[in-house]
Amino acid sequence: MAKKAKTPEQMIFSGKRKTAVAKIRVKPGKGNVFFNLLPSTELGLFHRLALAEPIRIYQNELGEEAKFDFYVKTRGGGKESQIQAARLAIARALLVITGSDTLKKAYTKYDRNIIVQDSRRKEACKPGDSKARAKRQKSFR
Repeated sequence: MAKKAKTPEQMIFSGKRKTAVAKIRVKPGKGNVFFNLLPSTELGLFHRLALAEPIRIYQNELGEEAKFDFYVKTRGGGKESQIQAARLAIARALLVITGSDTLKKAYTKYDRNIIVQDSRRKEACKPGDSKARAKRQKSFR
């Protein structure tokens, strides 16, 4: 059952990966992606492809061009985590705007982490030890 599509007038979505958080603003446009005020064409090849994945799947499944511009701002984490957080935010935005179950199934079939954030986090330090896994050495002699 498809939900009613929402209008993307200044809608804001977010995505997280590790400690990186991406906030995305969606406006009507031509399908351009701006990552931290840079057009996605200025990014490296693999980063550009990662940001284009959700849009390409959208175009293949629904058979229409994306009529939205995505303005992504990221904070925290490293460059890769920021790209993955932005990818997650774009996919979530397209899901909410279209309300399509077929698009959701296509995203899940392609890569589950495109719409569900990765829950892995850094392991906590154990009491009395300096690191999460490293144990103190014993001296038997």
